[in-house]
Formats: sequence, C-alpha cells, structure tokens
Amino acid sequence: MTIQFSVSTSSRVQASAVGVPVGSDGPVSSKVGLNRKQLSERGFEGRVGQTLVLNGLGGASVVVAIGVGAGNSLTPNDARKAAAAFARAAGKVESLATTLAGVGRGNKANIAQAVVEGIQLATHRYCALKSDKNFASPLREVVLVSTAENAAAISRGVKNGAVVANAVCMARDLANTPPAYLTARHFADKAVEIAAQTGLEITVYNKEELLQMGCGGMIGVNQGSVEPPRMVKLSYNPKGAGKKQHVVLVGKGVMYDSGGISLKPSDPSHAVMKMDMSGAAAVLATMSTLGALKCATRVTAFLMCTDNMPSGSALKLGDVLTMRNGKTVEIHNTDAEGRLILADGLSLAAELKPSAIINIATLTGACLVALGEKVAGVLGTNDKLISQLEDAAARVDEPIWQLPLVKEYRRLLDSTVADMRNIGGPAGGTITAGLFLSEFVGNTPWAHLDIAGPMKVDGDDGWMQRGATAFGTRLLIETVTSFKAV
Repeated sequence: MTIQFSVSTSSRVQASAVGVPVGSDGPVSSKVGLNRKQLSERGFEGRVGQTLVLNGLGGASVVVAIGVGAGNSLTPNDARKAAAAFARAAGKVESLATTLAGVGRGNKANIAQAVVEGIQLATHRYCALKSDKNFASPLREVVLVSTAENAAAISRGVKNGAVVANAVCMARDLANTPPAYLTARHFADKAVEIAAQTGLEITVYNKEELLQMGCGGMIGVNQGSVEPPRMVKLSYNPKGAGKKQHVVLVGKGVMYDSGGISLKPSDPSHAVMKMDMSGAAAVLATMSTLGALKCATRVTAFLMCTDNMPSGSALKLGDVLTMRNGKTVEIHNTDAEGRLILADGLSLAAELKPSAIINIATLTGACLVALGEKVAGVLGTNDKLISQLEDAAARVDEPIWQLPLVKEYRRLLDSTVADMRNIGGPAGGTITAGLFLSEFVGNTPWAHLDIAGPMKVDGDDGWMQRGATAFGTRLLIETVTSFKAV
C-alpha cells in the first residue's frame, strides 16, 4: 500500500505517533515532555538515528524523540537514517507526523526527500506471499510539519522522495519474488506495464530475435532452461537532450542462477539466487522515475533476462559462444554467466555511441569477499564517469569503492581456441570480470557496478529492510539525473 505524504504548516497535526527531533546539544522541545537530564537518564543522548519512545506525552498516543546530532548539522543522509529509525520506533501505527524535514542547514528539499525515503524504505515489506495480514506495515499517512518559509522546498522534496522510494520498493519486490513467480517473461511483462505508466518507449526481444541479432551470450546461458529469455530495451527521450547527454544502462537479469553445469552448492547463498536479477530490477526502477523527476538526460536501458539452469541441453565447459560484437568466448565455468549476457547488452549499448555506458550486476562473490556486504565495487575506463558515480553514491548513502582494471591480468582470460575465456584465475575475480566486460564497450566511457555484496541484508539496517535491498537504484537515479557528459 502506498504511503500518502503531505506537508502542513500547522503545529496541531493529529497522528498516531509524533517524531520530535532532539539534538545532542541545544534546547529540548517541550513536546518531548522531558528535559536534557531526564533524557540522559533514559540513555538518550541525541545521536543521529537514536530514538526514545515516550508514550502518552505531547498530546499524541506515541511521542518519539529522534536523535539528530550536534549543532543543527543534519545532512540528508543523516535525515534518512533518523527517519528510518523513527518509523521503526513508532511501531505499527497508521499515521506519523514530524518536524524532522525542517532540521539541518542543508537544502530543505533534499532533507525532506531523504526523510520520505527513510520512512517508506524502513516500513516496506514484501508481503505478496504472506498469509499473515498483520505482517505488512499499517502506515498510510505521514505529515511533514514545516514552517511557512520552508513549505515549498519541503513539498518539492516530498514529491521527489515519494517517486524514488516507490521505485526502490518496486525493485525490492521484484528481487524478493521467488523465481517460479518471476520468470524472464514475467519480468518483461512488468516492464511493459511500467513503460505504459511512465511514458517510456519499450521493445521486448524474444529468443528467436536474440538469435537473429547474434546475442550468443544470452542464447548460450539460456539453453539449459525451459523458460525462454527476454531482452527489454527501454528509452527515455526528453526534449532538448543533446547527443552528449545520452547514458545507456545495462542490467543483469538472471532470474535464478543455479550455476548451470558448474552447479552451486546447496547453501544459503544458493537460496538467494532469485536476487541475481537485482541489477535489472534497479535499472527498470530507475527508468520508471525519469519522467516524474524531469531528468534532462536521454537514457536507454537494456535488461538482459534469463535463468541459468542445468539440463541435458545446458551450456557445457569447453563450449564456445559468439557474442553480439563478434568476439568468441570459451566457457570455463557456467557459473560465470552474468558477464556473458552483459556482453551482449554492452555490445548493443556501444553500437548506440552514447556518451557513457553503466552496467550494474550481482556479478562476483569476489567483490563480496573484498568489500563486504555494505559496499559495492566500481570499475571502469573513464575516471570522470567513475567520479560522478562516487559523488552520487555519497549523496544517496549507497557506498561504492573503485577497484583497478589491471591490464596485466588480461592474459588470465586468454583462450587457446577462442578470443577469450569467461573466467580468469583463482584470485582477483572482480577485476578479471571487469576486464572481460571491458572488451564489449569499445571506446565509450564505461563503468561497471558490482553489487553482489549489498544486494541483500539479513536484518534491518538504516534505510535497508531485511531481504533484497535494491541497492544501486537510488545511485543510478542520482547519477543520470545529475549527469554531465564526460
């Protein structure tokens, strides 16, 4: 159920729970009902994201003191964290009100957007298959209380925040959906529905068309499956976008990754391979927001959707595939399938001669080992493009870390029978995967986001909710809406 966010300049807003910002210094609002010493005795110090629930005070059924740090220095990222903490502390209520969007010295629209994102993302649940009707959050209405001076800016932030948060929730729902409920065909149908709702141009390519197009990576990975592949092309074409303002996004959409003949072990990591399409979900969600956010950059997207299954017809080790750009690839591991389907998408992207290509994928366990579960890896051929991604990542609190494309490692991909093979050696797997992908982008500035680590969390963590995180969605939205040609 969609949460309705609104802005009010009245101090008498009625809500099930009221959030009152309290800094680690300075005065304490009388609405809290406690002074600084009394708060301290209850362990509340006003740190960002800290909360204290006070029942029956301030004229509301629940009052929540929300820590906002020292010196009115709250940033949008702090506000998102604080808003998420407030929403969780309030519990299962139908309405919230808070003055949190008016705190801090930054742009009030940006802070308001972060507050909306924090509340909606913290209360979001994937409920489609739950029989417990109380599992979903009952929250339906949130009022951001503002001064008359800040109301216009906060209203803008609320509008943008709702667009972005709804997109992230959609991407989470897609990634959480079991593979029997979300095949490549289902995903393509969803993309058609979203394109119609958001004014995007869309073309869906079936197996026969992919074969005619020479997309050997897609055909090869899919050949062990009874479910046919789909490639979805989405286009957003705003008026006035010049030739240098064109970004192509490519998303890995492996609907379920068994590993193919190189079968994965039956362990917890295998159980979440329904999320191996998180890159495509993030791209689809990003595209859905561009019209509403008035993005000035032309954006094209390729969603590469198939599953990777073992069967008598499955891709075998030693097979050679011919990619869209004509390069031949010898298969040494069928579980290194994501790069094969991305190769076709990147080849098609390069043919469009855009100003930049960005792909996103849950690509390598090596990246998870290197950077853990909170940070995504980024590699690429253009430092200015990577800098834009890093800046966007910092603004939306989706951290990324650049890894090098070590050219000397390219020899690890050498094949005796083909142009290259699909894996390198036992070490540096994220880098060799990046080097593989770089073979398909030509001279176009390109960046690769490996989100294998932060694709999911096992418990509530800031704005992230247990399960699929849709990490990369807000990062891509921020990147393309603020893009500068490189």
